[in-house]
Amino acid sequence: MANALTIAGSDSGGGAGIQADLKTFSAFGVHGMVAITSVTAQNTREVKAINDIPSSIVKKQIEAVAEDIGIDAAKTGMLSNKKIIEAVSKAVKKYDFPLIVDPVMVSKSGAYLLREDAIDYFIKHIIPIAYVITPNRYEAERLTNLKINNMKDARKAAKIINGMGAKAVVIKGGHIGKKANDLLYYMGKFKEYKGELINGCTHGTGCSFSAAIAANIAKGKSIEESIEIAKKFINIAIKYGRKIGHGNCPVNPDAWIHIPAEKWNVYEELKDAIDKILSIDIVDIIPEVGTNFVYALPSLYARDINDVAGVEGRIVRAGKKAKMVGEIKFGVSRHLAKAVLKAMEYNKNVRAAINIKYDESLIKNAKKKFSISYYDRRKEPEEIKRKEGATIPWGIEEAIKRAKKFPDIIYHKGDVGKEPMILIFGRNPRDVIKKMENLQWK
Repeated sequence: MANALTIAGSDSGGGAGIQADLKTFSAFGVHGMVAITSVTAQNTREVKAINDIPSSIVKKQIEAVAEDIGIDAAKTGMLSNKKIIEAVSKAVKKYDFPLIVDPVMVSKSGAYLLREDAIDYFIKHIIPIAYVITPNRYEAERLTNLKINNMKDARKAAKIINGMGAKAVVIKGGHIGKKANDLLYYMGKFKEYKGELINGCTHGTGCSFSAAIAANIAKGKSIEESIEIAKKFINIAIKYGRKIGHGNCPVNPDAWIHIPAEKWNVYEELKDAIDKILSIDIVDIIPEVGTNFVYALPSLYARDINDVAGVEGRIVRAGKKAKMVGEIKFGVSRHLAKAVLKAMEYNKNVRAAINIKYDESLIKNAKKKFSISYYDRRKEPEEIKRKEGATIPWGIEEAIKRAKKFPDIIYHKGDVGKEPMILIFGRNPRDVIKKMENLQWK
């Protein structure tokens, strides 16, 4: 197993520092180790206090893990003062492992994490031993005394920092222009890693990005590949950040492994449920347009129809039996997926739904056992009709607002050219099947 070390400060709020680094290492299957440089009392809004660890203890932490476990790669974060910088520099030179340097100077809340009188020390002792250094715009400006307004300026700054001794320089572009393009300068060549600005949580972005590079370097990947993976990783971590605290919410490193794991769980649960409904024969309640059965990722990760699994081609009548036409995939159900996504806006635990044929007797049975609501497609506003894909979300919202509590079942009686339909909602596919069976359609 690859081993990676973070030499950084502790964030009591868990969003940045060694906490973010260890989550990132874990997401890449790398064993994480720490050499704590400072203990901070902070949350999403502010840094309340900082207590630096004695430099001798910082050095001892690095020595302890290097001599026993080994260090395949390390990263630095908050180094705080001259003595810590000198101790870290000596330890890195002694054990000679790749060092990814995140030149942390100021927290997002504005607190100084590298003392002003230590910046020259940082340039002299840390940059020359950097395997990769990852400054943002403002850190690069402070290190080079250049004003960076565009990528042309960033190229100049990267060359200067490279001239200070760093093997590879990545200037992050989140604060440069309207894009989030990162610039790598390595072996005399430039390479851009393109990206869009993401509206999400950003506390711990720099920590997690540099930790992702370190993790992949530790696993034996090249500098270019490690940065490419880290770029994808941090985009996901920002997009699916956890909305915690009352300030700048933290990125979500766990999303890198949670989303694939949740997709597999969704697929397996939905497959089992579809196998069951095919075995109990639902041919009598399949509408003319066919039946679909969908299951969404958990609310944190469910943003659009690509986050909802369904049956490609739907479930249709094949003589006297029901048949699944296509495979179970994500993003293949436009209408029912939108219904579930709209439902999740009101109840995040309702993640599954099936559509069946409208029948007055089924509605009559449903009213005895479930919370039920409806919407009238004939009353759909013209502006909604003209907007592609807006009808189903509008209808679901109308039905939910009409109900006294979140409905188990929503139906509509159709319109010109629109087949009437019953939708059954549940927490998961098993919950939906249980409700469907209680309708007693046979």
